[in-house]
Amino acid sequence: MQVHVADHPLISHKLSLLRDQATSSPQFRALTSELVALLAYEATRNIRVEPREITTPVSTMLGTRLAEPRPVVVPILRAGLGMLEGMVQLLPSAEVGFLGMVRNEETLEPSVYAERLPENLSNRQCFILDPMLATGGSLLQAIDFIFDKGATDVTAVCILGAPEGLAAIEKATAGRDLTIVLGALDEKLNEQGFIVPGLGDAGDRLYGTVG
Repeated sequence: MQVHVADHPLISHKLSLLRDQATSSPQFRALTSELVALLAYEATRNIRVEPREITTPVSTMLGTRLAEPRPVVVPILRAGLGMLEGMVQLLPSAEVGFLGMVRNEETLEPSVYAERLPENLSNRQCFILDPMLATGGSLLQAIDFIFDKGATDVTAVCILGAPEGLAAIEKATAGRDLTIVLGALDEKLNEQGFIVPGLGDAGDRLYGTVG
């Protein structure tokens, strides 16, 4: 597993605004889209390309284009939807799938309750969008689900991560071609499983359902 923690002043600036509890839901959504566009740039450094001959106004040359099959972007519902616009701004030709995740109230284990993905992901580069890598349970379930569909190259893009969740993902995915891209790696998880200092519940802050 490869881990890339973005180190860019614009990312730090926008992330600080996201963390601020005074930031409204409309501002939070706009900032999330802007931030994810920057993270997407980092996440696609190894995206597959192929040569393409083009003609400029002056001459012909050998350029590049995104290779087929197209990459697949997979937001985890619901909070991952807030990251989708920023990702497809950079990858407008990508195919978009969806995964709905729910946590069992008794076992606390996450499971997939809805999915809309290509039947076969063989030879596809997949980008999972999940704002918070906290315990790692939901993200790991999504990663396993996508690998089970044939994917061999998966990148997870998260706004924030906690060391505990990162360690859990690394232990469970040994030997797989997985990259984690984070806006920041925070200090720890608290007793309630929230990232500290974090930014609260990303879904609630995106959609204005904070109690």
